[in-house]
Amino acid sequence: MMFSASSSDLVRAVQAVAGAISTKGALPILECILFERAGDQLRLSATDLEISIVEQVPVAFDSGDADMSRVAVPARRLLDTLRSLPDLPVQFACDADRGITIRTDQGRFKMVGQDGVDFPAIPRVEADTMIETTGGDLRKAISLTSFAVSRDALRPAMMGVYVQVGPSGSRFVSTDGHRLVRYSLKDIESSTEQRFIIPEKALALVAKTAGDRDCDVSMESGYVAFRMGPTVIMARLIDETYPNYEAVIPSQNDKTATLLREPFLAALKRVSLYSSSTTNQVRLSFSGGGVAISAEDVERASEAKETLPCSFDGADLTIGFNSAYLSELVQHVDHDEVKMTFSTPNRAGIISPAEQDATEDLLMLIMPVMLPAA
Repeated sequence: MMFSASSSDLVRAVQAVAGAISTKGALPILECILFERAGDQLRLSATDLEISIVEQVPVAFDSGDADMSRVAVPARRLLDTLRSLPDLPVQFACDADRGITIRTDQGRFKMVGQDGVDFPAIPRVEADTMIETTGGDLRKAISLTSFAVSRDALRPAMMGVYVQVGPSGSRFVSTDGHRLVRYSLKDIESSTEQRFIIPEKALALVAKTAGDRDCDVSMESGYVAFRMGPTVIMARLIDETYPNYEAVIPSQNDKTATLLREPFLAALKRVSLYSSSTTNQVRLSFSGGGVAISAEDVERASEAKETLPCSFDGADLTIGFNSAYLSELVQHVDHDEVKMTFSTPNRAGIISPAEQDATEDLLMLIMPVMLPAA
């Protein structure tokens, strides 16, 4: 295989697939990127056997490369080399013994590749397009849900984002058992009802790659594929039953508080510095006069309390939350005001923007923590 290309084009393509490169794989070849000719373009592929990324980049092939059309190139050394080069033409050559040479007008770099025949097969998801969306919509849905995915390997279904999509729109759901996020968007739809769980790692790669380009999403044989321009990200779906999340969303919360987002976040940050390092617990005491945010660490004999104005409708309520979970949910509210609804101190609270666009709906649930006896 012999070709010439711009170093900037090559480094962009290598970086695009690098997210799927295995760093702890049992197979050394998984630490490589597969280079293969696809017509007049170079196709780059990387996989960790769960997630695969394919990227195509235009290059100028030499007429003498027909005998070596596939080679696995060591990814880390290749990427580090290309990153260190200025934007200039490079010549890539691989001989029959898979010796790889990269030449520029300033120097030469040699490494040894592996036989591309031994590279694991990349799944081909050829089903008709199920969803047509934009990178912007997809990135927002991922950003609003992926942070609440479980990290517990004993609960595999919750280690991904649950997607429901149909003619009336889509719904993205994540939960780790302490909090739950449900984001609905009318602009992402499909002609048939579909439900599937996408691994969080795959979604992080999609969010990083998507940009504002159009994105086609398709599924086949337990895989999902995201096609974004020259980049295709494929991931094995999580083959588990997602929990009945609707059952835990309260419908009888009769107490409503509305607070300014930024002052609330700032107060939470300050007060939580004085919470127990074991529980990270903060106490919210709502009344008609506002909300008092307090925390204490008995072991260190420290405590803090701040009072903020807020609109509160309902009987006085004191409820406790993990400050880290609460702050992270509030940070994802894309509005100047946060609405919170409650029923009793031992039931879940609901957090949402005070106002939402007609095409979307964000609901975030947080479980309370037991308050110590007064």
